[in-house]
Amino acid sequence: MLDLNGISALLGARPAGHSLPRGLYSDPAAFEFDMEAVFGRSWLFAGFEAEVRNPGDYLSIMIGHWPVLVVRGRDGALRAFHNSCRHRGSILCKPGNGNAARLTCPYHRWTYGLDGRLLAAGRMPDDFDKGDHALVSLHLETVAGVIFICLAETPPDFSVLRLDLAPLLAPHRFDRAKVAHKSVLVEYANWKLVMENGRECYHCATGHPELARTFPVTADEYFDLDGSEARAFAARMTDLGLPTGPVGEDWWQAVRFGLNPGNVAMTVSGDFAVSKLMCDLGGGDIGSLRWAIEPNNFCHSTSEYTFAFNAMPVAPGETHVVSTWLVDEDAVEGVDYDVATLTQLWTLTNLQDKEFAENNQIGVNSPGYRPGPYSPSAESLTLRFVDWYCAKAADYIERAAA
Repeated sequence: MLDLNGISALLGARPAGHSLPRGLYSDPAAFEFDMEAVFGRSWLFAGFEAEVRNPGDYLSIMIGHWPVLVVRGRDGALRAFHNSCRHRGSILCKPGNGNAARLTCPYHRWTYGLDGRLLAAGRMPDDFDKGDHALVSLHLETVAGVIFICLAETPPDFSVLRLDLAPLLAPHRFDRAKVAHKSVLVEYANWKLVMENGRECYHCATGHPELARTFPVTADEYFDLDGSEARAFAARMTDLGLPTGPVGEDWWQAVRFGLNPGNVAMTVSGDFAVSKLMCDLGGGDIGSLRWAIEPNNFCHSTSEYTFAFNAMPVAPGETHVVSTWLVDEDAVEGVDYDVATLTQLWTLTNLQDKEFAENNQIGVNSPGYRPGPYSPSAESLTLRFVDWYCAKAADYIERAAA
């Protein structure tokens, strides 16, 4: 049973505008609460349709201790299921991507169709009804080639995200994208510390010298959209027919912003790493579309690639950062791009952030730790994330008490 009184006390002990009390970053009880109240009740970025394009393609992921399957059916429809056999609960597919004509449990060979129906269950009695033992479904939505899932019985409203995010994503043509690379980085830090770090660039000027070449690391307040350079960029995007935003709600945001002067790509060199662009408007000089989904995701979509960052909670002090790079489906590895060059910037940035997050966790574990104040400008998105988390947690506790 969740310790709602203990969580409520920790939430109440947080001063406004400050980081969280230590227990919310380290206690096993807080981690279990986060899984139930946050990950179990939110729309989650799951991946891209490019990962499950053909009938039988599946994506198997772990959300904390919960295994989930996203499957492309023979009818072309995408569906999501709990990755748990209706016999004795074994997972059907190990984490990763694959293709299968049917979903067969490796334990006792119960077999399911790609639509989740139980097709075969050997040595069961005559009165056994296969129709009562289909896989348990999850809510699934897609927007411009992006897959979202929700584990809640009644999911939060999705309509505003669908309406407002789709026009910003559409020019990047995820419908004709492919996965160029995918990686998993283990970080020994609480998922919230990983995300707090990923929501600010207070540390970027010195902590990410490679990123700082192209990314406006010193800009405040949502990339300083009111500055003269930002206004000129927005005007140029309007001339190209590219929407810039910002759009969003408390649980997601999206905005297109310009890169530092003299750079056309978000790479170590500032030059294109892919010769075949996903969006060739303006010669590819279109900055980056940053879109972020609470609780655990951010993405950058440039003219040549999309980079997706997903912080998957594993334990109170362990998070797996899943990174995905998309390129145009016609781009040929070794001809149009080199994986090492394509992934260099965000791989370096992730490794640097791993150290920051792990150092943060070690320090938070100290009995001398006290919640500290966020910079209202340099850490505005981090404050937004933490305030959203606290509101989400408080809402769950209130509903549970009703």
